[in-house]
Amino acid sequence: MKKRNLFKILLILILIIFTWFIYSKYFKKSNDLLSVITNTTDTINITDPADTKTAIEEEVIYNSNIIKDINYTSRDLRGNEYILVAKEGEIDLNNSDIIFLTDVTANIKLAKNSELIIITSNYGKYNTINYDTIFSKNVKIDYVDNIITGDYLDFSMLDNLLIISRNVVYKNLENTMKADVLEFDIKTKNTKIYMYDSKKKVNIKNME
Repeated sequence: MKKRNLFKILLILILIIFTWFIYSKYFKKSNDLLSVITNTTDTINITDPADTKTAIEEEVIYNSNIIKDINYTSRDLRGNEYILVAKEGEIDLNNSDIIFLTDVTANIKLAKNSELIIITSNYGKYNTINYDTIFSKNVKIDYVDNIITGDYLDFSMLDNLLIISRNVVYKNLENTMKADVLEFDIKTKNTKIYMYDSKKKVNIKNME
């Protein structure tokens, strides 16, 4: 009887030792590995794909307002053609109908007599809806035997009107004139040249 009880006790001890060995070898390592994984996730920065996409879209939108090698062509009801070319354009972020231009050349081809008006300037501002264009800095108009220079030019296609102002110099085969403003109606060919101050006179010099 004593031997049987002793055998049972020995068997229980062996079972306890075996259970402890299994726990130490497998379960403890698993817990340690789980602990490492848990602690590591605290230092991993996981980027949401939606955030990355948003950042890319914002960068594209920011850069997409720049246009290279601009070329616009329009024609009015009378058949006059307006061709506008620029090295670069920047769309106004507050008004997408407006484009700011650099290194500008414009050609106005008159349908009635096929005459050509050429305008060049360093900068411009173009309205894509009504085709109104403002030219600025080193503005030059070349029309038949007439050359007009100034600092600022406002062209309205709807009104058929060119208004060049500030340091205006008008040259033709006969005269050189200096004034503040020159208006030219491309439909009637009427020209008006004047000073802002009515007390001042347009400077006219005859070509010799």
